[in-house]
Formats: sequence, C-alpha cells, structure tokens
Amino acid sequence: MLTFVGLGLYDLGDISLKGLECVRKADVVYLESYTSRLMGTDVPRMEAFFGKEIRVLGREDVEQDPREILERAAEGRVAFLTGGDPMVSTTHADLRMRAAAAGVATSIIHASSISSAVSGLSGLQNYRFGKSCSVPFPAKGWFPTAPVETVAANLALNLHTLVYLDIQKDRYMRIPEAVALLEEMAENRGIEPPALYVGIARAGSESPVVRAGSGARLKATDFGPPLHILVVPADLHPMEREYLEIFAGL
Repeated sequence: MLTFVGLGLYDLGDISLKGLECVRKADVVYLESYTSRLMGTDVPRMEAFFGKEIRVLGREDVEQDPREILERAAEGRVAFLTGGDPMVSTTHADLRMRAAAAGVATSIIHASSISSAVSGLSGLQNYRFGKSCSVPFPAKGWFPTAPVETVAANLALNLHTLVYLDIQKDRYMRIPEAVALLEEMAENRGIEPPALYVGIARAGSESPVVRAGSGARLKATDFGPPLHILVVPADLHPMEREYLEIFAGL
C-alpha cells in the first residue's frame, strides 16, 4: 500500500490523527521536499515526532525514477508525506497513476491546503479563482512571462489568480520580489500590471501576515520569513473588500 499523507500548512500540529496513525504504522516513510515545505519544523523533529526514519525525496526521485517507492509499496506499507494536501500537485497524481499501473494499492489522507487557506485568510471567495500560476526565479537567458499572461487572462474574466512563489533548495521567493517580477513581465509583454495584490506569509502559523494593496505598497512591506504566496484579485465583491479592509489593511 502506498498512502499519500498530507502534512498541512506549517508545522507538526497540522497533520490529522488519521495521518499520524498511518505514518507511525508505516514500514517506510518518504518526504517529498520540492513542491512545499513545513517551515515550522524540520526533518529531525519530524523523525522524533513520528518515531520513524524519513527519507527525503527530490523532484527526480518522484518524477523520473520512482521505482524504489513503488517496489517498497508493493512489499509493505509506505507513507509518502507531502506539505499541504497531497493531490493539489500534479506530480503526486502522476505517482499515484504509476502505482496503479504497477498493481500497487493506494490511498490518500487529506490535510489543509494553501489553496483553501488563502480564501480563509484573504476573504476572497474560492469559486471566483481562475487558473493559478507560479512565478519562478529567473535564470540567465530565461525570463518567462507566462505568469502575467495567466493573470491578465483571469482578470479579463473577472477572476482572482493564485500565484505560487518559487521554492528552491536554498532559497524561497518573497512577495516583494514576486510583485517586482510580475511588473517586469507585464512591461515586457505590454500588459497593464495588476493594480491590487494580496500577499500572505506563513499561512497555518499562529501569526500569519496578510496585506492588501498596490504593487508599491507590497514591495515596501516586510512580510517576514517564508513561505509566501500572492493573490491578484479581480473586481472585489463588497464583502471581499470589507474583509480585506478589516484583516489585510486595504
């Protein structure tokens, strides 16, 4: 059995009782570390909490060569840990399909996800979100503009956009940097940059930071440590506007 276990948003307190029981009974425990990370804990503390050795996986271990995971799951109980909810990321859906093709039984234990937490923290209605996008760190000779094109397409349909910020091995994109990159993308594509943003830092922690305002305001705001995420809202419903005024300083 291969069980995908969501860890939630921030620390060890976010896992469900069902997920905790599954991990403690597992023969092998893997942690996928590249789509999201729990900033309120680390691997040694997780191992002490679960009473299990944890094998940390990179992208290539899951997407390119997951044979070890599938072989272990064919022989015993494997817990595959992910930040947030397991099936929000398509890479996990792909692994589940590979397991099915190999005759390995699978199950999912869900947990809190950033996609729902954003609506709760910002007050932006979840059914008004369009296609999401990710802002990557630019590289030499590579500066994609697809994220701002997604934002513009959503705004044309009066839909909000959830903007994921790049996570790399040794650095995490911050909200001010993401806003600056979106503005540069908009200039390169001849697109009007967004007039309003909502930035959220450390969702799931005891002290998340939520701020709404112009690009200039968010670039000047200290959101503190990661993880950060960004929303570009469409036209605000009166209730959304009031919520942002109360809880995000709009």
